[in-house]
Amino acid sequence: MQQRLQSFGSFLAAMVVPNIGALLAWGLITALFIPTGWIPNERFAELVSPMIVYLLPILIGYTGGKLVYDTRGGVVGAAATMGVIVGADIPMILGSMLMGPLGGYLIKKIDAFLEDEIPVGFEMLINNFSAGFLVVGLVLIANVVIGPFVEAASNALGAGVQFLIDWRLLPLAAIIIEPAKVLFLNNAINHGILAPLGIAEVEQSGKAIHFLLETNPGPGLGMLLAYAFVGKGNLKLSAPGAMIIHFLGGIHEIYFPYILAHPIMIVAMWAGGMLANLWFVIFSAGLVATPAPGSIFAYLAVIPPGSHVAVLGGVLVGIIGSFVVGSLILRLYPVRAEQEEELEAVETGAAAAAAPATN
Repeated sequence: MQQRLQSFGSFLAAMVVPNIGALLAWGLITALFIPTGWIPNERFAELVSPMIVYLLPILIGYTGGKLVYDTRGGVVGAAATMGVIVGADIPMILGSMLMGPLGGYLIKKIDAFLEDEIPVGFEMLINNFSAGFLVVGLVLIANVVIGPFVEAASNALGAGVQFLIDWRLLPLAAIIIEPAKVLFLNNAINHGILAPLGIAEVEQSGKAIHFLLETNPGPGLGMLLAYAFVGKGNLKLSAPGAMIIHFLGGIHEIYFPYILAHPIMIVAMWAGGMLANLWFVIFSAGLVATPAPGSIFAYLAVIPPGSHVAVLGGVLVGIIGSFVVGSLILRLYPVRAEQEEELEAVETGAAAAAAPATN
């Protein structure tokens, strides 16, 4: 079970890692040009929504399909991803991670079935039409079933967070929020659930703790620090750069592959998140608006007067909590060399994955 979970996490991470550059570009454009960014620009800010709604899901869908069945699988996976994009009102990063590999797998099976049945001279015609008909079916199914399902799952997670808030169990919200973030439902939970609640709270009390729950950069930084000090291999070497992008740039997506590649590290995020949330509750911390993106600079811009210790203390507690627990986990359950090799093999092994189709 542990090996299968690690293999599954490595596969998910391999869909995201090749697209980190695009994620980074989107994050930087967001940080720079949105109305609350460093250099607001109305024209350039128009790029933010299309990139997160269309570009990033399609890229991840293509990568997922290609991992399963090379370029042909990537094309079908990317096209099938359009179904979930149009079928939901939230960014479909998670939906693309479902449709991409599914499209690649199905076209691989169809090609294997038709391989010996295609008359000579009709290969291109039948290959194109088989892929086209498959894409039509997948797009329609994704639009009607997968997209609404993922959106419903996001809403359910949001309802869970609201339940914890209503019953004054706020520190436990990290149990729901952190795994949801790693599955790229962070924006849906933050902007779709927590931000509206926070805005209503700000109107009453002048600040809201809701803005702190998902955006806190502390736990992510602590987890990356654990990789930098205790980890091994490529994950250790790349962690310092990821820390800068995450903590200073506010692009939390940069650390998601580190958890997907070693899923047990979600425990470190839980520890940091719960401790930080407990601090926020004890000291009545809150922000006046959503820090967008979730960088330490954005935090400093929306901390109400007199609340710096309450807010920044929670960030620090989150760093320490996730670092200590993450370091302990990496010592007891280190990232094995086989996992590193598996992640690299999955990233570059589309041709190997397609090989059984030729047998």
